Amino acid sequence: MGIEIGAWLSLVERLVRDQEVDSSSLSAPTIIKMTQKRVHAFYSGRVQGVGFRYTAEALARNLGITGWVSNLRDGKVELMAEGEETNLKDFLIRVSEEMSGYVRDADVSWEEPTGEFKDFGIKFPR
Repeated sequence: MGIEIGAWLSLVERLVRDQEVDSSSLSAPTIIKMTQKRVHAFYSGRVQGVGFRYTAEALARNLGITGWVSNLRDGKVELMAEGEETNLKDFLIRVSEEMSGYVRDADVSWEEPTGEFKDFGIKFPR
């Protein structure tokens, strides 16, 4: 997963603006390693039949997050997502905000990413 050109340019502009640079000390910008993470979450409350999965899918795709979301037989929703750590945190906040009227509890755990996902989708029970 690469960084978008616009985001890269914004990063470079900030690096240049935030440092005093003279022509004798110009060098290539420092590459900042993005921390990839995996989040595994279970949401309970009135989370099925209210658009939770479709909301999570749209938010994830907008943030470049991969993984899946699925309804469980016990009435919970399970979510597995991978991406850049700050994007995942933003994603979790946005899901919580969008679905605040329906979520009673969220059990969230952080894991090491596996890189197994190509995109984000809705997993339907078999």
